Amino acid sequence: MIKKLLVLVPLVFSLSLAETLTVLTHSSFALSKEVIASFEQQTGIKLRFVEGGDAGATLNKAILSKGAPIADVIYGIDNTFLSRALEAGILERYSTPQIAVVQSRFLLDPTLTALPVDYGYVALNYDKDFFKDKPLPGSWDDLARPEYARLLVVENPATSSPGLAFLLATVASLGEDGYLKFWEALRDGGVKVAPGWSEAYFAHFTRYGGDRPLVVSYTTSPAAEVYFSEGAYREPPTGNLLWPGASFLQVEFVGILKGTRHRAAAEKFIDWLLSGPVQEDIPLNMWVWPVRRDAALPDVFKFAERPLEPAELSPEAIAKNRERWIAEWEAVVVRGQSAQEVISRRK
Repeated sequence: MIKKLLVLVPLVFSLSLAETLTVLTHSSFALSKEVIASFEQQTGIKLRFVEGGDAGATLNKAILSKGAPIADVIYGIDNTFLSRALEAGILERYSTPQIAVVQSRFLLDPTLTALPVDYGYVALNYDKDFFKDKPLPGSWDDLARPEYARLLVVENPATSSPGLAFLLATVASLGEDGYLKFWEALRDGGVKVAPGWSEAYFAHFTRYGGDRPLVVSYTTSPAAEVYFSEGAYREPPTGNLLWPGASFLQVEFVGILKGTRHRAAAEKFIDWLLSGPVQEDIPLNMWVWPVRRDAALPDVFKFAERPLEPAELSPEAIAKNRERWIAEWEAVVVRGQSAQEVISRRK
């Protein structure tokens, strides 16, 4: 018995001394338990994940706690909020050795305080059964017509990351005045607005008992439908609408929060997040693509489309105009003001 206790004492002692790294994430963060366990076993660092809500809310928590950070690392800042994070000065620079295998087009922060981890595309999904004998919209003009507007559910850009990405796609495609006139037409045509993606997809989309066969989601959603059907579908029951500009690229970043007391552990975490095993674990857990060039994709991603012509806006343009675009959207869609009235107030 004494020998057994002597064996257990070092184990208990080492566990009690394990360093804990706190990672602030958005609500969609997910990795396999086995992958997380392997990091903890290999490094002796315990990971503690704190959910901060959607990407915007998570960033707000980090900014509000500047100087006394509530975490050591933040994951989930996307390109729609990147400039805000950089301007807030909440991140510490880290040039990870893994940077050599990251696709260069995703290195949007030359200071290397925000490092890319994954990317995906927000786009319109449609229910194939509903449209099997009906024409699909093929342009923004089509979508604005009442016969399609009343079939569409979108997310509120003030409370939803995909909702904001879709709003930005309309700005990039239709211009400063045109995007508001488009949203005015959608409002008058009967578009449904949900607070977030889960409600839009699982409560209002016709695939799950709702009455809207058009939904703002992701180009990976058809692949996810096949995967989670557990063999019921060999082909996706949903599709993507990908006319030029109808999708928006989202890149998600990780960064070390300024003031961390666990800098070395934070560096190890970032190196690990960009390592091959973790990058290959990302697609089936978060339904996005890894940024690592040599990461293999699961077979079901053959149903995940990468648009040829997504809408584009620079992080600087987004940072400068994001709050105004959201406020103008709310004025037209939520409060029922005319697009022309809102446009006139700008001048």
